[in-house]
Formats: sequence, C-alpha cells, structure tokens
Amino acid sequence: MSIKSISGRSKKSGLPPGTLIHIGEKKTGTVTIALFEYDASHCRESQVPSPENLTVAAEPAVTWVDVRGIHQVDVIEAFGKRFNLHPLLLEDIVNTEQRPKLDEYDSYWYLVLKMVYAGDRSKGLVIEQVSFILGSNFMLSFQENGRDVFTPVRDRLRSGKGRIRQSGSDYLLYALVDAVVDEYFGVLEAMGERLESLQDAVVTNPQPATLNDIHLLRRELLVLRKAVWPLREALAKVERSESPLVRAATKVFFRDVYDHVIQVIDTIETLREMVTGVLDIYLSSTTYRLNEVIKVLTIITTIFMPLTFIVGVYGMNFEFMPELHSKWGYPLVLVGMAAVAIGMLVFFKRKKWL
Repeated sequence: MSIKSISGRSKKSGLPPGTLIHIGEKKTGTVTIALFEYDASHCRESQVPSPENLTVAAEPAVTWVDVRGIHQVDVIEAFGKRFNLHPLLLEDIVNTEQRPKLDEYDSYWYLVLKMVYAGDRSKGLVIEQVSFILGSNFMLSFQENGRDVFTPVRDRLRSGKGRIRQSGSDYLLYALVDAVVDEYFGVLEAMGERLESLQDAVVTNPQPATLNDIHLLRRELLVLRKAVWPLREALAKVERSESPLVRAATKVFFRDVYDHVIQVIDTIETLREMVTGVLDIYLSSTTYRLNEVIKVLTIITTIFMPLTFIVGVYGMNFEFMPELHSKWGYPLVLVGMAAVAIGMLVFFKRKKWL
C-alpha cells in the first residue's frame, strides 16, 4: 500500500458509510461507457454518454456495460441509482486499494480483482483494479482506465465465435475473469526470463545493479502474490454458492479458472524461492570475490614484510656496518630480497594458497 492511498483513506475519517471518495491515482482524463448488447443471433456495440441513457435488454439477451475511469464519483453514483446498487458497493468501486473478493447481494454479485501488466523495468508491475457487477442478464465492469485485457472477449462477441453469445451473463463474467488470469501467466513468464538473466549475472559478474534488480523482482512478486492469493478464495466462493446467477454448467468453467489461479500461486511461490536462492548466490559470490581480494592483498603484504624489514635494517644510520663500504653490498641486498620474495612465492604455491 502506498503513502498516497493511506492519505486518501484519511479523507474518509468521520464520514458515514457509503460516502464516495475516489482513493487511488487518476489514470484517465475522461470516463467512457461502452455498451454491448448481444444474444445468439446478433451483437450491438455503442458508446453511451451517461448512465441515465442505459437500457438493459430483455432476456435472453445480455447487456454488458464497460466503464473506463472511476475517478468521477458522480458517474458512479448515477450507476448506483440506475441499477439500484448498494452504497457500500459503490464505495468499494472507487477505492482502488480493495482486496480481491466476492460479495453476494440479493439480486446481483460484486467481484473485484486486479489486472496486472509487465510495465517498465524502472517502475515495476502495473496493477489496476477492475470491478464486476453480475446481474441476471447484465454485467457492469468498472476499470481504472482504458487499458485492459478484454480485447479478445470483445472480438469473440463481435464475431460470434465460441459459446459466449449463446450463454448468459455468468459466462461473460467467466470470460472476463479468465482473460485477467491468463495475463498473469504472461507476467510470470517475463519474470522467469528476468530471473534467468539474474542467475547468470550473479554467477559471472555480480554488480550492485544486480542486487537492485533482485530486490525489485522480489517486491514485484510480493505485490503479485497479494493481488492473486485472495482471488483463490473468491473463486472458491463462486463454486460453493447456490445463487441462481451462476448456472451449474458455468461453474465448471469457473473451476477451471480456479485451477489456473492455483497454478499462478504455485509459480509465484516457486519464483520467490528462486529469487531468495539468487540473492544467497549473489551474497556468496560477492563474499568469495572479497575473500579473493583480501587473500591477494594478504599475500602481497606477507611478501613485503621481510623485504621491509631488510630495507629498514639497512636504512639505519650506523657508521660501522660492514656492507656499507662494500661495492657489492647494494646488489647483494637486492638479490637477497629477490630470493626471499621468490622463496615465499614458491612456498605459497606448494601450500596451494595461490
């Protein structure tokens, strides 16, 4: 949770429940409302200027209203009046720090989850909240901005491929949730490739920048875990529910999405363990390199200690030293110093210290 979100929550102190205050970043300038009305034979797509202009098609047709932008609370309030939505539900929509969950109301469901994208390396993951309201023959989706992963679902609606147009709003909810979960696998694949690069870097040439990349990847995995882990509980609640909003035939597909979420969670945990291992390898590599440097410096110091002693002895200003008046004294001392250094190097080699 960011500091901005904490400060945004403080604005609600003392206000009654259901007061709408947008908490989060404003990620789009204008709010757009896209309308899809479809059944087995046709699909009509249009843009709606305001919630007051919305009409819900009669069954068996399905109406999908996709709202992009949640920072204008008056628009969200208008949706609440148009579809008779609970004030606490509207409050959750405009709060982008929601934990993934499923709330069941009398005539509709509210599901909130996180859409995740692999963003810029310096900024890390991009996480946006999306809220779904499932009715008997309508679906409302609220996104933070216009970037989403629902394009394949829209294409299937337009082309009539698959069973989406022959099914109800519950199958549409499944298709949208499945599109979000499928994007998790792409994010994890990119993280796995980054982890492989980090593994090679920590072994061959560990640098301070490598440590920064390791910590960034750890933070991203933690954020992704917080976004995915509660979704497992929400999807399990769908399967256990006895509400007529989701038919038994559709629960089979939700069970498949649940299995995918379990796979995502397992992959996240595996990557987290591998990142911890890479961090340990990095610390071991840097410690080994430091020990090697210290060993070399210690050997150099050890070799020069006797040489320094010899130089110190002959640097004393005594008048009566036998070597001072010998013309071979200086070269003999140099030869002796070289012999001492070579002898120590040979000794270190035999001890396998070099």
